[in-house]
Amino acid sequence: MMRNPFARACVALAAVLAVAAQARAAEPIKIGFSMALTGGGGPVGKQNLAGLEIWAEDVNAKGGLLGRPVKLVYYDDQTSPANVPALYTKLLDVDKVDLVIGPYATNMVAPAMPIIMAHNKMTISILGLNVNSQFHYPRYFSTVPLGPEGPPAYSRGFFEVAKAQSPRPETVALIAADAEFAKTSVDGARANAKAAGFKIVYDGTYPPNNTDFLPIMRAVQAANPDVVFAAAYPPDTVGIIRAAHEIGLSPKMFGGSLIGLYVTPIKMQLGPIVNGIVINQSFLAALQFPGTAELMKKYQAIAPEKKVDPLGYAFVPFAYAVGQLVATAVEATQSLDDDKLAKYLHAHTVDTVIGPLTYGPDGEWTKPRILITQFQHVDGNDLHQFDDPKKEVILWPPEYANGKLIYPYGDAKK
Repeated sequence: MMRNPFARACVALAAVLAVAAQARAAEPIKIGFSMALTGGGGPVGKQNLAGLEIWAEDVNAKGGLLGRPVKLVYYDDQTSPANVPALYTKLLDVDKVDLVIGPYATNMVAPAMPIIMAHNKMTISILGLNVNSQFHYPRYFSTVPLGPEGPPAYSRGFFEVAKAQSPRPETVALIAADAEFAKTSVDGARANAKAAGFKIVYDGTYPPNNTDFLPIMRAVQAANPDVVFAAAYPPDTVGIIRAAHEIGLSPKMFGGSLIGLYVTPIKMQLGPIVNGIVINQSFLAALQFPGTAELMKKYQAIAPEKKVDPLGYAFVPFAYAVGQLVATAVEATQSLDDDKLAKYLHAHTVDTVIGPLTYGPDGEWTKPRILITQFQHVDGNDLHQFDDPKKEVILWPPEYANGKLIYPYGDAKK
């Protein structure tokens, strides 16, 4: 029997500390983010959320991270940049999340950055384009496969394909939404077009809420360009393609950063009128890495119930890869310290479902992997044709190419 009061107190304190430690160990690791679940980005944001939820389920099924379960804490930013700062402030100051990721899309990532930086947190954005070029924040990481070149890499392959054609096209029209992503993308396209020796005969923007694209496409048609490059969000993509089809626009090459064509229901809706369109892509079913097939099988099984994109290749793997990056850094460092996590990701290559990722100083990929693709022989509105590599062939870069450009654009429409 212990008679020393001091010893009894020490034992009691140790017991209390042990209970507290067990309680802390049982507490979930909270990972916070905002996501566009409604508004223009909603269809994509819901795919991203599904990818992150599958990742969290997979991690928790294996025991979580650091012996603790993972919990996702998120809010709908409604695809509104104005909502983002308050949501990240709430996540960090009220919810006290351990880690932050996201948000999705350039327009939302940019306004989140000052809040994240003020709290010295690491973040991995979901498809934010060239965001860190204005901040140079060492704890930022991107999932966009641009590489150190930045936005020009997004369209460089488009113009490489264009200038390789015979007869070589000479003139270019540029169209872009007056919004962060589209402007950044078209800035790169403008630089690439000039570097490749093309003459720009039309260079126009339109308001983000524009719904009538006939006047814009008629102005493009009047300029009579050989090549048309457009940078547009999903709703605009539909408007631009339908307007071009209605007026019979027939340049030698047509496409660009048409993000709507990443979305399977939009491709199904447009059907054969997408034939001949050339776009930049980040991921396709033709690309397979360890874990990709298992992820997509899980996602496609729940997609009908969640009423999200039935295929999901363009976005879901990137969201899941964000989780893999976080998990790898946390387990490797045995820490939730943002500085340690960021230093680890800067110093190591991480295997993910979108391939091995190695990061440079600004948190961009050290090697770009933007794909240039063309829709070919799309027939009707059937879903499963968009899972066929022969319907959206990879033209560039050469190491991934599985088809050749149908040129000029009008020949692909026949």
